[in-house]
Amino acid sequence: MAHLARAWRTSRTIWLFVLLTLLGTLVPHGTPQTKMIGSERLVSVDPLPEMGGEICEPVPASGPGGREETLMAALQERQDARAASTAARSAAPQDRSKLKPVRWIHDPYAAFSSVAVDPINNEVVLTDENLFQILVYNRTATTPPSARLTEPKRIIAGLKTKIEFQCGLYIDPKTGNIYAVNNDTVDTLVIFDRNAKNDVPPTRELYTPHGTFGIAVDEASEEMFLTLQHDSAMVVFRKYAEKDESPLRLLQGDATGLADPHGIALDSKDGWVFISNHGAVSSRSPRPDARPSRRGAQKQNWPLERAQAVPGSGRSLPPSIIVHSMKAQGNAPPLRVLQGPKTQFNWPTGLAIDEQRGELYVANDIGNSILVFNVTDNGDVAPKRVIQGPKTNLRNPTGVWVDLKNNEVWAANFMNHSATVYPLTASGDVAPLRIIRSGPLDEPSLGIGNPHPVAYDSKREQILVPN
Repeated sequence: MAHLARAWRTSRTIWLFVLLTLLGTLVPHGTPQTKMIGSERLVSVDPLPEMGGEICEPVPASGPGGREETLMAALQERQDARAASTAARSAAPQDRSKLKPVRWIHDPYAAFSSVAVDPINNEVVLTDENLFQILVYNRTATTPPSARLTEPKRIIAGLKTKIEFQCGLYIDPKTGNIYAVNNDTVDTLVIFDRNAKNDVPPTRELYTPHGTFGIAVDEASEEMFLTLQHDSAMVVFRKYAEKDESPLRLLQGDATGLADPHGIALDSKDGWVFISNHGAVSSRSPRPDARPSRRGAQKQNWPLERAQAVPGSGRSLPPSIIVHSMKAQGNAPPLRVLQGPKTQFNWPTGLAIDEQRGELYVANDIGNSILVFNVTDNGDVAPKRVIQGPKTNLRNPTGVWVDLKNNEVWAANFMNHSATVYPLTASGDVAPLRIIRSGPLDEPSLGIGNPHPVAYDSKREQILVPN
């Protein structure tokens, strides 16, 4: 870590003295004067609160030439470090595939992100965003407290599968085929035969917009609904669409209520589509200077992407669940909106519908709960039932599934290596009927998902990893 600390300090020193030098040339000598800007002027200065420790280490500047000497020394040190790095790279072998890290920070167990039940074959299917897998278990499997984990019946994983960061899941009720949504690094919806296992290519794939998250299918019309997280949109494809096929419909715009959408569920009985929103959104507008993505070129009903975002339009709204007609398209407003403190929404993510009872199930991620509403609810309303508490074993549930054949509701818990199942009418702090674990009871889940930059805090000797 020493070389990381030196590089950070060197960069910080350079910028500090560049700033001091510029300030030295810009501030006039003599008596300071108040500069008028319109009718406003600086009238007071409030000190920042104490931070409990220094953020930047002071760099002394001794003597009249101290700044310049220190700056030149820092620049020379940076050039020497760059030259040494270049020489090391040149001397290293070209094949770096066998290089081993000094140490790992990783979770060796599956982190379940979505769940679906195949009632015909009596199986439960779970996606794993940590190790990039699809795992299939017997529906009635349960992990004893003394067991390390439950071994799945089948695992689909490997480079050929094109599985990465999967967070949406659907099981074809007729064939048992598995539809799995890649959210981030691979913009592809992959479909596997129900008997697929190991490192096998998908039987079919569809090129989707970037940031696809949730999936729902209307079997009657053979239409597939997908939420687009980053573009705050929903697209509808043919159920059997593949490769470069265009969507049938697009729902996107400020009036739609879509704001960082995640989960999606259909009430085909009433013709409604339910979408959960975390709340982040920006306006989009066609811009002639913005190039469409490679996948979006020459396609119909493709969403306006990040390149079409209106500068300064970003905003964060309260979490919500919106209800649209299943035939909605364009910039159509929602039929109803569930939003407000009574709803208890805290990153509502996965959704499921019980059409027989007219109920909506919500996997409430940060709330560690499953919320149940009537499908006709509107506004700031409290859930009719809540599954929550230490006995439930719920921990950051991101996926939920209603199994009407067996009158059960499932949850995929992202932060404790488990999937839990409850009676369909469960409420309160109830223990699950069964638990499927992918890791030991006392093994912590790291929660590392799609990390990007990494920073090192040399003062506290900590590694900072945003996801």
